[in-house]
Amino acid sequence: MPGIHEVARLAGVSAATVSRALSGRGSVSPATRARVQAAANELGYVVSSSASGLATGRTRNVGVVIPFLNRWFYGAVVEGAESALLEQGYDLTLYNLGGSDEERRLVFEHFLLRKRVDAVIAVSLELTPDEVKRLIDLDKPIVGVGGPLPGVRTLSLDDVELGRLATEHLIALGHTEIAHIGGDALEMDFHLPTNRRHGYVEAMEAAGLHAHDHHFHAADFTMEGGYRAAKQLLGNPVGRPSAIFAASDEMAIGAILAAKDLGMHVPGDVSIIGIDDHELAEFFGLTTIAQFPDMQGRMAVEVLMDELHPGHREAEELNIDLPFELVVRSSTARR
Repeated sequence: MPGIHEVARLAGVSAATVSRALSGRGSVSPATRARVQAAANELGYVVSSSASGLATGRTRNVGVVIPFLNRWFYGAVVEGAESALLEQGYDLTLYNLGGSDEERRLVFEHFLLRKRVDAVIAVSLELTPDEVKRLIDLDKPIVGVGGPLPGVRTLSLDDVELGRLATEHLIALGHTEIAHIGGDALEMDFHLPTNRRHGYVEAMEAAGLHAHDHHFHAADFTMEGGYRAAKQLLGNPVGRPSAIFAASDEMAIGAILAAKDLGMHVPGDVSIIGIDDHELAEFFGLTTIAQFPDMQGRMAVEVLMDELHPGHREAEELNIDLPFELVVRSSTARR
């Protein structure tokens, strides 16, 4: 197998320059970097991550911790992070906390503490004070997506504002009987379900409308959960809402399917809006608040790269606001 010195001879540079060019660390001109990469490709040279780690104390590996493996949003964030990390020459190790309490404890007490990672991205996790302390004690760059996490730089959405914006869209269309499908008691996610419900209530009260208790149903952020909740909301003709705001697109899609099964037309009989801009949202014509999870993953990597490499920018404020956008499709219409 060719070594670094063979690559250096072919590229006409020193071994130190090859190391800097292929590791991404240190100053190398774009032309030299391209020449070194071409030589490495021609020879089939692959940088040894173990050797690099011994020399630099780094593994070029980032740990990503998520609460669920089988949810679209978390997968989209991870895909964005992985793509950005690969561009920077980093690997990704995924830690899923969706299992037992013992598995969760092992992640924080053993796997991360073994220092197999250079940095950590925590996606939509509400961590205990002890878990936050363990992350900070790693003395490695940490960024939270969907924060805030005390003492940790985070990228976060104003979930109250998202709930308010979705509800205000329905009110602007003339709807007054608006129901809300929110998270159940098992959903942690930085109090996300509660905050989106607060936004819903605030928008209703600001418009002089009542957010009735019978117009709220909890669900588990899945299509099945949204379907069941919407069946309850729409199945009773007494006090039936003319619009539904679901705290996630998957629940909103479930609501659309429930309305269809009840013989109702969307948006003629009921308008429905969600949050996410799920990959199926356009197919279902779902009006939604887009939150760009792929971009959230990429932004998290940018924050980490700023801290991992020499000459990175000065640390910004602890909390960085994430963008969102109202996307109007055919599932909402004037009352």
